[in-house]
Amino acid sequence: MFFGKRRKPDLIHTLVGDGTRIEGDLRFDGGCHIDGIVHGNVIAERDPEAVLSISEDGRVEGSVRVPRLLLNGTVEGDVYASERVELGATARVVGNLHYELLEMTAGAEINGQLIHQPAAQQAAAGSKPKRKQAHDATQPMRAPAPVTEGDG
Repeated sequence: MFFGKRRKPDLIHTLVGDGTRIEGDLRFDGGCHIDGIVHGNVIAERDPEAVLSISEDGRVEGSVRVPRLLLNGTVEGDVYASERVELGATARVVGNLHYELLEMTAGAEINGQLIHQPAAQQAAAGSKPKRKQAHDATQPMRAPAPVTEGDG
């Protein structure tokens, strides 16, 4: 499902297994898969091709900074994805989601702001992205009021 026919699956170099709990930041290169719980930030260090995947049972309580994220579990914290975010039907984000490209399956939940950041803007901003476009996902979207012409 994730990345479909576009590319081969990435190799997993780091695995946080089911029943494993990490207290503190997790820094990785390559592929990282989380089935357990991380109480801390998850950061792809130097690898621009790094991929983080979080299973339905996986949970991160802290911010996530990665090029690509495949999420089926829960992130309680802000997400910064410099390339792509794919949210499965059981994905849940409680925090702001900064992304370049977002793919979201029905059932995924975001409780925070969606903040689109083109790659060029992210490169110029360095590691601290600037907000460009945002919608507070906790508030319903409203259609603009109709424009009517006056009598004159």
